[in-house]
Amino acid sequence: MDQPLQITFRGFPRSEALEERIKGKLDKLSRLYGRITSCHVVIEAPHHHQQKGHAYSVSIDMTIPDAELVISRDGAHADADVYVAVREAFDALGRRLQSQVQKNRGDVKHHERVV
Repeated sequence: MDQPLQITFRGFPRSEALEERIKGKLDKLSRLYGRITSCHVVIEAPHHHQQKGHAYSVSIDMTIPDAELVISRDGAHADADVYVAVREAFDALGRRLQSQVQKNRGDVKHHERVV
């Protein structure tokens, strides 16, 4: 990765274990596509008065030379376990990155236009 990873925690204290988990997830994606130029991960704990329970939202903004990929897991996609929320967000980002790589390589089928 050309630029450093940025991790932002909102509404709860910084966690080294969680940072290491995120770095590991990003390393795995870097093996799939080594030209990641930047990645910003925001993990947010909701205010206690807004919801019952504590569902963490995760958003990831990744830049590659050909595109900017943005994943947001909040609302119905949020999870009460911050590690599960991070895993699901990175899984979704991995699928989107793989799709973008296939598109860039021309591996995507193009259907003929129906008249």
